[in-house]
Amino acid sequence: MDNRVSAGAAANAFERARFTGTASEYFGIWIVNVLLTILTLGIYSAWAKVRRNRYFYGNTVLLGRSFEYHATGMQIFIGRLIVVALFIVVNILSAIHPLFSLVTTILILIALPWLIMRGIRFNARVTSYRNVRFDFTGSAGGAFVSVMLGSLVAVVSLGLLAPLASRWLNRYVFNNLRYGNRPFHTDPRIGALYGALVVPALMVVLGAVLVFTLGSTMIGWLQAYNAGAVRSDLGDALTAFGLYAILFSFFIVYGLAGLIYRADIHNMVWSSTWIDSRHKLRSDLSPVRFAWIVVSNVVVTLLTLGLMRPWAAVRLARYMAEHTAIRIEGEIGEVFTQFEASGTAIGSEYMSMEGFDFGF
Repeated sequence: MDNRVSAGAAANAFERARFTGTASEYFGIWIVNVLLTILTLGIYSAWAKVRRNRYFYGNTVLLGRSFEYHATGMQIFIGRLIVVALFIVVNILSAIHPLFSLVTTILILIALPWLIMRGIRFNARVTSYRNVRFDFTGSAGGAFVSVMLGSLVAVVSLGLLAPLASRWLNRYVFNNLRYGNRPFHTDPRIGALYGALVVPALMVVLGAVLVFTLGSTMIGWLQAYNAGAVRSDLGDALTAFGLYAILFSFFIVYGLAGLIYRADIHNMVWSSTWIDSRHKLRSDLSPVRFAWIVVSNVVVTLLTLGLMRPWAAVRLARYMAEHTAIRIEGEIGEVFTQFEASGTAIGSEYMSMEGFDFGF
């Protein structure tokens, strides 16, 4: 394996990642996590997250080596306790006087970018590959612009500025990401991002037209029916069901459009990303296949009352891994020796810096 990987890397070929886990293996971890979380009234969920992440990270293999997840359940549990305590205090203050509600809302909006930044940094610093930790150097100000302001811009523009918001977000995340002390860099073209919006936008527009047409027909039928001499509860119920079905169908179309857009943006951002300005990433997800996997996973999970959730999670993880690749510039042994040297110098600092996971 190592010889094959080294030869491929030396030839500047893209090497795909692999996911080696199985649904049956993960089912054992998942069912224990669910049962212990229920028995402890949710307290064990922090440790369940650690077990889940260690399984998925440990089974994601790239260039013959897997990733590692180093967080502890206590770190996640303490972070969640802090967040829950803050929300309890906010609700108590809001109940005491309406003015406190305004003040606490402003404080939350101020604190949220910092919490988002800390969450990304925590997840980066507890992840390693070949004994080298990742890091994140983004600021709270950057989180405010890219996450909160970007989301607001996308919503207010009815999605027309969503590509711009996607660019802000992904540039903030990737351009502040480090592997050891080697930087990531991405700069997806805004024109290409808008190109990814065409099909989803057409799906939403056609879905809205269809909903309007069917809704108008249904309302006309209802008016004609109500004008008749005889009226029944069954007719009203069928009419209400039809209207809800039309609206639900629109949300399904909207969700599918969002999944297709997400896959296209993922491909463009990852395929525009470099590590240390030398090593290139690539993603080639099929938007239709990705949407099918996500939707069918949800349907199967619901139909089996959650018992097929491990199968769904492994299925998606395997697809994502198999369509992610990297091209190493140079001989792989020498490249990672340099990475490990830079990572070792700062690795001892991580345990005192990573803190708690606030869940954002």
